[in-house]
Amino acid sequence: MGYRLLKSQGFQTQQSDRYANIEEEKVDDIIHIIKKKYVDEVNADRLKHLPIDSLLHQLDPHSTYLPPTEAFELSEALEGNFEGVGVEYYIHNDTLLVTNVVKDGPAFLSGIRQGDKILKVDTTVVSGRMLPRSAMMGKIKGKKGTTVQLTILRPGTNAPQVLNVKRGRVEVSSIDAAYMINQETAYIRIGKFGATTEADFSNAIKNLKAKGMRKMVLDLRDNGGGYLTAATALANQFFPENKLIVYTEGKHDPRTDYFTTGGGEFEQGRLAVLINENSASASEIFAGAIQDLNRGIIIGRRSFGKGLVQEQFAFEDGSALNLTIARYFTPLGRSIQKPYKKGYKAYQQEIEERLNTGELTAESDKADSLLGNMPYITKDGKKIFAGGGIQPDIYVKLDTIGYNAFYGTLLQKKVFIDFVFETLADRYTADYLNKAVAVFNISDRDYVDFLKYAESKKIQIDTKQLIAAKPLIYKNLKLMLYKYYLGDIGYYKAHNQSDPMVKQALTYLNTP
Repeated sequence: MGYRLLKSQGFQTQQSDRYANIEEEKVDDIIHIIKKKYVDEVNADRLKHLPIDSLLHQLDPHSTYLPPTEAFELSEALEGNFEGVGVEYYIHNDTLLVTNVVKDGPAFLSGIRQGDKILKVDTTVVSGRMLPRSAMMGKIKGKKGTTVQLTILRPGTNAPQVLNVKRGRVEVSSIDAAYMINQETAYIRIGKFGATTEADFSNAIKNLKAKGMRKMVLDLRDNGGGYLTAATALANQFFPENKLIVYTEGKHDPRTDYFTTGGGEFEQGRLAVLINENSASASEIFAGAIQDLNRGIIIGRRSFGKGLVQEQFAFEDGSALNLTIARYFTPLGRSIQKPYKKGYKAYQQEIEERLNTGELTAESDKADSLLGNMPYITKDGKKIFAGGGIQPDIYVKLDTIGYNAFYGTLLQKKVFIDFVFETLADRYTADYLNKAVAVFNISDRDYVDFLKYAESKKIQIDTKQLIAAKPLIYKNLKLMLYKYYLGDIGYYKAHNQSDPMVKQALTYLNTP
């Protein structure tokens, strides 16, 4: 995303005529904001007669209007906390199955545990009813200090329990996993750049340093961004003081430089950063700084290419405008915003496919010249490129072997997770899985039973596609089982055993 923290600019919605159409008033406010703040010169008056969404589509892909609910949810996600009870659940056979309970949150302190089934919320029966997920969540979440009554059924018991849970502020870490992947190397995965990212990272790294961490694999794959200031704060953990991390600049937004202040937790030590095609915005700010200043190695696939900064402007009804006000540039001056002209996305995908097939190599200049990227030279003489995202130093092809229509159907129909909940979880224990992570795989019996289960769900088995997808089926069942018992950290511990990017990173970090 790349948002700056919400701040007032004096653009408050004004109701000039109480009988005027609310939509027209909001359009006028948006036109006014565009004139004062938009990143480029634009004839905003020509947009006046368009609906809000159509109006913003004339600008760029990242200027958006958020209705009140979406604006609230986005803010809540990036702030790293929300008001509620602190449970995650999965709707299995029309039943709410608790899959995770936030430690020390209201639900946890009230005695709710993973595996519990929620039968009633207050007086509303939710078990066995085809209620939409949004309706169920709306009944459980609520204002801090209010109480919700949950009727649960615990595995191995016949009598439901009634628990009164007082809603509160639930803290959610932006770090999905942090653990020692070997004796001196830590693996840390950051899911988003939110208000608590710096504190979350600092706490995690202190614990890891106490366990002997000297090297780090930092995973930013599928991290779509977040707050700009969160990315610069994280970068500060890796550099001494007075290093330029990023700068922003727009037509109405003068150049702003972001420098490190020093005193970070990991200014020394070898670093490998993982990115992919879904690493965007704040992730690219961080990766770009690491690459420009030669602080570590970038491994993976070309990042998304979002180098536009949005600022949020709130309206009285709770809706908000996220408007592009500036572009950001890496320390060497690279703008990594990919062109958003018509046809460029398809062209970029074609280049990526040619890289995956080996027709082009990421190390050659040809792929970048085809994308129109300009080369930059670091102080250490390394050639890097602007335009179309961050190109990794080590390219890792996207492995699509086994991903066919049959496997896609299994994913779409949620057969893997349902089988784990109904059958596989009863065959293993968390303690066993935790100890056996390096060698564990599901048994042949598990595999055969999974196929029988798929058939019972009316999934037609294509033998040829099944043979091709078999290794993926084994792997995915293992990952779902680890996630069920050990949460996100268990999932990544299991996944990283065979992850090609992680293997590349460890090879690099272990090379003198």
